[in-house]
Parts: sequence; C-alpha cells; structure tokens
Amino acid sequence: MYDGRNIFTKTKVMIEEILKQEIEKCLAELYSATEQSIQFQKTRKDFKGDITLVVFQLLRASKKGPEQTAEEIGNYLKEKVAEVADFNVVKGFLNLEITQEYWYNQFVTAYNTDDYGVVKADKTAPTYLVEYSSPNTNKPIHLGHLRNNFLGYSVAEIIKASGKNVKKVQIINDRGIHICKSMIAWQEYGNGETPESSGIKGDHLVGKYYVEFDKYYKKEVADLVADGMEKGQAEKEAPIFKKAQDMLRSWEAKEPTVIALWEKMNEWVFAGFAVTYKRLGVDFDKNYYESETYLLGKKVVEIGLDKGVFYKKEDGSVWIDLSAEGLDEKIILRSDGTAVYITQDIGTAIQRHEDFYFSHMAYTVANEQDYHFKVLFLILDKLGYEWAKNCYHLSYGMVDLPSGRMKSREGTVVDADDFMQEMVDTAKSIAKELGKLEGLSEKEANALYEIVGMGALKYFLLKVDPKKRMLFDPKESIDFNGNTGPFIQYTYARIQSLKRKHTSEVEMPKSVAITAKEQEIIKLLTEFPAVIQESAANYSPALVANYAYDLVKEYNTYYQNTSILTAESNELINFRLGLSVKVGEVIKTAMRLLGAGVPDRM
Repeated sequence: MYDGRNIFTKTKVMIEEILKQEIEKCLAELYSATEQSIQFQKTRKDFKGDITLVVFQLLRASKKGPEQTAEEIGNYLKEKVAEVADFNVVKGFLNLEITQEYWYNQFVTAYNTDDYGVVKADKTAPTYLVEYSSPNTNKPIHLGHLRNNFLGYSVAEIIKASGKNVKKVQIINDRGIHICKSMIAWQEYGNGETPESSGIKGDHLVGKYYVEFDKYYKKEVADLVADGMEKGQAEKEAPIFKKAQDMLRSWEAKEPTVIALWEKMNEWVFAGFAVTYKRLGVDFDKNYYESETYLLGKKVVEIGLDKGVFYKKEDGSVWIDLSAEGLDEKIILRSDGTAVYITQDIGTAIQRHEDFYFSHMAYTVANEQDYHFKVLFLILDKLGYEWAKNCYHLSYGMVDLPSGRMKSREGTVVDADDFMQEMVDTAKSIAKELGKLEGLSEKEANALYEIVGMGALKYFLLKVDPKKRMLFDPKESIDFNGNTGPFIQYTYARIQSLKRKHTSEVEMPKSVAITAKEQEIIKLLTEFPAVIQESAANYSPALVANYAYDLVKEYNTYYQNTSILTAESNELINFRLGLSVKVGEVIKTAMRLLGAGVPDRM
C-alpha cells in the first residue's frame, strides 16, 4: 500500500520526530500531560539554535510561565536526548542546538543516497495528470506559452520526484473560428505558399496568415463604417469574417475540401511545434485534440440534460445554473448545436480519466481562465465524477516584457523560437566578455551557450510564484550574479572543477569536526527532500528554484573562505570535497526538476 506519510523516513530520520517523541515523554514526566500540540519552527537567524519549540500552547499543561516552562523542557532535553547539545530561551520560544555529530551523520546518510531527495513511485502510488502547453494551431508558440510550458513540465517532474506516477498531457486547440481565420486568409491570399516553398517554419507560416486575416478584416470593417454602417454590425458583416463563419460550418459538416485544407495546415503547424518543443526540452505522454473531444462533450451534455444538471432554453441552447454556488448561468451548447470551450473540456476530462484512471489532474492555464475552471470542476462534480474534487487549476500570471504586452492577432507577439535564440545569443555574448570559453572547442562552446541561455530563461520564469504576474527582463535573467540560472550553473561548474583537481576517490571519514558554516550547508541539504514534497503539494517550482539559490549562496560563501583541497588533513579534504560534491548533486537535481541543465565547465 502506498503511504506518502512514510516518504521522509526513506531518506533520513527527521530531527523533529526525535524531539517530538522526547518532548511527549518530558511533558508526561514533568507535568503529567498527554496528547499536547507540539509545534516546531525554524530558529530565527538572529538567535542561536537549529530548531525552535513554540512553548505557548504547552502552558496549560505546565501551569507555569512561558520562560520557566521553556527552561524546564530545555534542561530535560539536554540531559536526556543525545542529539541536543544546548538550548536558549527567548520569551515563549525554546531554541534547541543540535549536536555536530547528528548533523554530520545526516550528511553521511545524504552523501551515500543516490538521487537524494527524490522518491521513486511504485505501482500503488497515485497517478497525477498535468496538462500544459495546449496551443492553438493558428499561431506559433510565443513568450506567454513559455511560462506555461516550463511551469507545467517542472510541476510534472517535481510531482514525479515526490513519489507519484505522472502523465503529461495537452489539448491541441485545432478547431473553431480562429483556426478558420488562418485557413481563409491562406486560401484567399496565400498563392499556394508552403513551408517548403517559403522556407518559413510551418507554425510561423500559419501564424502569418492569422495576422493577415486581422489586417484585411479591420480594413473591411473600416470600409463598412465609412459607408454608414454601425461598427458592431460592420464587425459581423465584414465579408472575410462571414467566409470564416461559413468555413467553420463546412468543417463541422465535414466538407471534404475544407477538411483536407485543415489537415494540411495542421501538419505544417505540428511539424513546427515539434521543433520548438525539442528546444524547450518538454515532452508529453499523450496529446488530445479538441476536434475529437468536443464530440464526447456533446454526448455528455445529453446525459446531463437527462439528469437535470443542464437545461434547455427556448432557442435550443443548453445552460447550467450555478447561482447557488455563487456563480451565474453558463452556456454549455449554442442554439445551433455547436460546442463551446466548456463542452470540449468536459469531454476531454472524462476521456482522460478513462485513459489513465488518475487520482489528481492539474491544468496549467493562465489566470484569465480562473472562472472557466471553477465552472468546469463544478459541472464535473454535479455530473457525478468523484475525481472532479481532485482537479486543480494551476493558475499563473501573465509575462510582460519591458516593451509591454503582446497581441497575437496584431502580430506584436514575441515568438518563442526567436526569443530562445536571443537568450542563447546573449549567453554567448556575455560568456565571451567574461572570458569563460578558454579550452572549449566550438562545439563545446555552442553547447554551453544553449545550456546557459535556456537555463537562464527557465530559471527566471520559474523562480517567481506562479500566481504572480511577472516582468521578464532578458538582461537581468542572464546575469552571472544574483538570483539567476547562470549564477547557480556557475557554482555547479566550479564544484566539478574541484572534482577534476582531486584525482583520488573521496573517502568519507567516520567523524570530523565541522564548522558552523558547514553545519548550515548540511542543514540546507537535509531540507531538500521536504522542499520537493512541499513544492509538489503546492504545485510551485518557485520553492525548488529559491531553495537552489539559497544553497548556492551558502556554498559560495563557504568556498571563498575555506580551504578545501588544501585543508590540513586528508580527513578534512575528503569531507569538504564530499560536501561540495553533494551540494553539486543537489544543485543538478534541483535544476533538472526545473527543466534546466548544468554545465561541467563554465
């Protein structure tokens, strides 16, 4: 039987558990108290100690003041518990100092653990589905999609590392009026242009005609308004828009020539997407297509009508009333029988559960769709699907550039392919300026630019809490100092250089005296398994990213002020190099969970 509560014990005995058991004995012995709430927190940096016991909630048991209670518990633990070296009391807080021996033993355990912090799922572990990317086939992937892709991929990898089975999926939005707009524009103005004839990547070519449609549409609307038509009416009567509407109806009727054009242009787009996904470093276990799942959604609507979950209006449209849940009425099917987004989302969710029998499903979609997913999850619940309660909207804020917001239909979007190349080129320029290319062949240098440029991009987008809207500054993201991917990557490369210089095998001593800084680094290392678990539970790669930064900051201070390979004894050399190696391994794992690589040389 899978039991997530036992995950931590697979890597180490938590000091909190040791202390909790001993404090329970202490309370029983000193105050004849049982079943008390025992709460720990990190010791504040301005106080001495490794872990703090909050004493206030124990005063009912002790019937004494907070400081006296803390002193009594502290004396008991210092006398009875081998792991407690000393303590100090600050008001109602008992700050406990843990022995060097304990921390050293924890480090040795971590050092000897492969893939430290990562829990491998067994067959009984629950299955989580993570949906991300889910592009439209009328335009290429852009900067806004990058946060989505990196966030969804990283969340999937972190949940997997927390001991769950994970499947990555996406829904390809390949139907609707927006798709027909690109098709009509290509049909009217494309002159048979193809990716091969133009040398333009397939998704870029189709996106070009989406912009073309908007250009001609605006001109036709302006002409109609100039002739005296109201703007609202002109937007509906523009000839090119009516052609797109006609094409959508023909598509739904499966008219052969329209389907053939749709399939051809989709092939161009999918080929383009494949190239982009490869460079992004993301993958999917299964693709779903809106052109297929909306049909299942329409069938489910009929079931919902029979159950009384939905109702029909006089014009034949189908609705659901969610006013009792604090929302409003929501259309499920148009009066002409055509589906809306919620229709296909209902069908897709049900199909996915039939495919994978997941326990949880996360949708990585921008916060503009918060309301949509509240409605979707409520509908699935009302239809009787128990798993609907475990569906989660991984809502994230939009990405802005210093130049402002992007609009796809106006052609002001920042293309993902171009943006990635710009990041790699910037990495190349900075690396040359800093003289970080000595001894590298051209092939090795190009690989380094890719790792650094893409690592900078991914880390910067993921270090921010997903819920927050963010400003992406390319120059800031690729700085080799500060909270950036290159800063973390450089520390990893520095550790690999230490390894290369020490030619003999590292032999960890049975015991060694450790410094306060070494103890801080070890404490950070022992937190890594819990960081992965917390990050998975909160669907937040930012926790892993900022943990990596904190670890790197501590280690760099240590590196700059400590003799490692020239320490005064072989025991210290082996320990300090071993500590460095483990820090490097954890950095590499953390960056891998963010989808970013680390270079051996830099």
